Parts: sequence; structure tokens; C-alpha cells
Amino acid sequence: MADSERTVDFGFEKVAAADKASRVRSVFESVAGRYDVMNDLMSLGAHRLWKHFTLSLTGLRPGQHALDVAGGTGDLAAGLLRQVGKTGRVVLSDINPAMLEIGRDRLLDAGHVGNVECIVADAESLPFEDNSFDCVTIGFGLRNVTDKAAALKSMHRVLKPGGQLLVLEFSTPTAPGLKPIYDAYSFKVLPLLGGLVAKDADSYRYLAESIRMHPNQEALLEMLREAGFIQARYHNLTGGIVAVHRGYKI
Repeated sequence: MADSERTVDFGFEKVAAADKASRVRSVFESVAGRYDVMNDLMSLGAHRLWKHFTLSLTGLRPGQHALDVAGGTGDLAAGLLRQVGKTGRVVLSDINPAMLEIGRDRLLDAGHVGNVECIVADAESLPFEDNSFDCVTIGFGLRNVTDKAAALKSMHRVLKPGGQLLVLEFSTPTAPGLKPIYDAYSFKVLPLLGGLVAKDADSYRYLAESIRMHPNQEALLEMLREAGFIQARYHNLTGGIVAVHRGYKI
């Protein structure tokens, strides 16, 4: 079936597969300037701890190569650069030029020059050679991809044998009693904050809906295995609100 005929989730809405990427792009273009401030407000700063934990799993060494997919404003990329050092290389990619520009400027302002590239790229068809990277990360980006299976296969392709993928993403709460509290926060407080701070309540309503439509922990784990990753597993964080999935390429 052609993308013009196939429908996919855009939050709770169904849209043509061919239209989702542009719809997602408009969401992030709208909130790019306030994205980092909103992350701190929405998570009460916890997103920094989630990213720190993800970075602690990379196993990267000085001189190695890493790719941050859908890396936005560059938080994970900055951490990867510290790990690979001056002799290593990090590529920050995002499908959204507005987000990527902010990430590039932040990395340059932090003094990262010479061993970082910023590239506009679609996660479903990454423009890199096979077996290019020792580690690939994607933080809070997979749920916005139209074809998640294609993106996972693309990330698998560009990993070197023995390389690791780390997927940091919102997931399904597992702690007893957490879900109703989390739902109330997501659908009432989040759009309110988005309206007040980012002047865009609708975009943050979409973000809350996109989290609910994302595969849960076990479903995403199976998707990693189907994409060819071995030793696939996940770590729940903050009662399952967030999970880090990981797997290796043979």
C-alpha cells in the first residue's frame, strides 16, 4: 500500500503516512526555541538524569565513533563527545533543521569543534555507510518516527559489528498507582505548561498523545529483536515512565 493510502498515528489522530513527517516537523519547529526549558519544567529536571543514565551505558572509549539520531538540541551528543574525546567523532542528526540548528549552536558554544558533524537526516534512511558507528543513540525521538521498524533497521545497518543501540523513550508506567497520576499530568498540566511557556498547547497535547501510542516496553523489545539486535533488553526508569532499550549488532 502506498504511503498516500496508508494511515499512521499522529497522537490520537490518524493521518496519511506520507503526511506524518511534515506534521511532526511543524510541531518541533513551533517549540524549538523553548524545547529545553520545557523539558526541565515537564520532567522537573529528571530528563537530565535519564540522559545521564543512558550515557553511562554506551561503553564508548576515546577515539570511537557515535551517532545521535533525532538528537535535537544536542544533550546526548554533548555527552557522547566527552566520551569519545578529541580523537573520536560524533554525528548529531535530526530531521528538523530548526532543532538541529539549536543543537549545533549549543555544541559549538560548549567548545566542541573539529570532531562533531550536524546533519539533517531521516531516521528511517540514515545517509551513512554500513558499519560506521560504535554506538547509536536516539533519545525521545523514536515515537515520532513514521516507520519505527525501518528506523531500527537503519540504525542497525550503520552500527559496526559489536556496536550498541540505545533507545531512550517514554514508555508505560509499571509502578502501582502511577498511571492515573501520570495521565492527569500528561493531559491537563502538560498542555497548560505548553501554552504558557512555549505558546503552543496543541503541540504538547500531541506529545502527550504520542507517548500513549508508542509501543510499550515488551513490544519495543520485540521490535529490536526483529531488527536484528541481539542481547536486547531494557531498563525502566521512574516507575516505567521512561525506559532505555538496548541491543547489539553481531
